[in-house]
Amino acid sequence: MVDGILARLNKAAAAEEIFAILEVEYDPKVVNVARLHILRRMGQYLEAEDFTGAPDEAVAKRCKEVLERAYADFVTSSPIDQRVFKVLKDAVSPRPKKAQALVQLNALK
Repeated sequence: MVDGILARLNKAAAAEEIFAILEVEYDPKVVNVARLHILRRMGQYLEAEDFTGAPDEAVAKRCKEVLERAYADFVTSSPIDQRVFKVLKDAVSPRPKKAQALVQLNALK
């Protein structure tokens, strides 16, 4: 379907448009802080979905459920807690310890 729900979502220019298309209520304060995180999480959840041959109404219903789930993740915790982006994951991953540089005493003058 050319004007199906997935095409409409792909054309959306802002997170608020996606919420409106899927008719999901939201608190603007939450979306202002975590819009990219919410959409990224929605995408992560949708990766597991297979909409091949599914009617548009079923796809729209599932997308709405997934957006509600992703949004709920950030209502109860912060983007820092959720860490959906690599840069945030890397910020808390243990870094390998650097080996102590060995300087030969005879090299010192």
